[in-house]
Amino acid sequence: MLVCDLHVHTRYSRDGESSVEEILKKAEEAGLDAIAITDHDTVDGVKHALTVPSKVLVIPGIEVSTRQGHLLVLGISEVVPAGLDVVDTVNIARGMGALLILPHPYHIWRHGVGRKKKAGLAVVDAIEVFNSRYIVGSANSKAARIARRMGKPCVGGSDAHNAKYVGYGRTYVDAEKNVPAILDAIRAGNVSCGGKKTPLRTYTRQSLSNTWRKIRRITRCVQLR
Repeated sequence: MLVCDLHVHTRYSRDGESSVEEILKKAEEAGLDAIAITDHDTVDGVKHALTVPSKVLVIPGIEVSTRQGHLLVLGISEVVPAGLDVVDTVNIARGMGALLILPHPYHIWRHGVGRKKKAGLAVVDAIEVFNSRYIVGSANSKAARIARRMGKPCVGGSDAHNAKYVGYGRTYVDAEKNVPAILDAIRAGNVSCGGKKTPLRTYTRQSLSNTWRKIRRITRCVQLR
């Protein structure tokens, strides 16, 4: 049984705080067999990670910003276009041979597709039912109920934006330690998941930082008009 974290960000994400090397070091210390590096709308972090020697297997991935929210695309190290309808994004990524996971589908203020387009739940391969960045856990519980009702595999991820929290969300995969085997096992539902909560003070600080970043970006756009 492999221990994996399927949702990790590096400094290559606009809101990531740790280097690829720091992420991989922490993953080893946390006893993980594999991590999926899923930076926002970029694969630069994955490409870097694949050149770094590590005992931890790197699953290439990307977190794509669709029109309705975020989508985890695993198994490819190519950019998937952002800003499209989630169903169209799934079709494009699946044509590239990727595995599709819907992350934090019901988390408020977290770009959850489940709160905006129910069809997004039906077209993915798996649903993230444990995301370590939460306050009360109700969104995770709802995701788990819906995933089981739909017969979708349930996976977990830390959604770590800092190396300290890599491994806080875990997916246990019954597979050999290679990327194709892990992705096939997820598709087949040979997985379970769990973890622990990211400290509230960290989640709050990162959320506030992201909000201010968006405000500054919008302000700059307005000033340039």
